[in-house]
This record gives sequence, C-alpha cells and structure tokens, in this order.
Amino acid sequence: METSATEQQITAGLARVRAIADCIRDIGAVPSGHLYAQVMSRLTIGEYDKIIGILKNAGMVTESSSHMLTWVAA
Repeated sequence: METSATEQQITAGLARVRAIADCIRDIGAVPSGHLYAQVMSRLTIGEYDKIIGILKNAGMVTESSSHMLTWVAA
C-alpha cells in the first residue's frame, strides 16, 4: 500500500527543516548532540538525522568527525 503525505504534513516537515537550519545558522556552529538535546521533545532521533542529512546534502551545513555542525551556506 502506498501512502502519500498530505499538504499539511509537507508544510510541517519543511517547517522543521527550516527551524533546525535557522538554529544552526544563527549559532554558526554547534555540536550535533547539544542541538538534538534541545529538540528531542519534538523530534525523534530518526527525524533529526534526516533533517541534518537534508541540510548536509543541500550544502548548507557540514559535519565534522566530532559531530560539530557548521553553517556554510551564504
């Protein structure tokens, strides 16, 4: 069975991605674990990892081997 996201679900998902992006951009660099600790009441670790992956694949954020997230987008 195929499921499709509703417009409301898509809007909510994009809002989450933007909120995480805004946090990283505003701070400049933050340890990933510290950021997740701040949002864990709203996102599962899987959701958080997907959002970080989206931001990294878009070239907006880099992640060091020590899991430091750094904003690199202009």
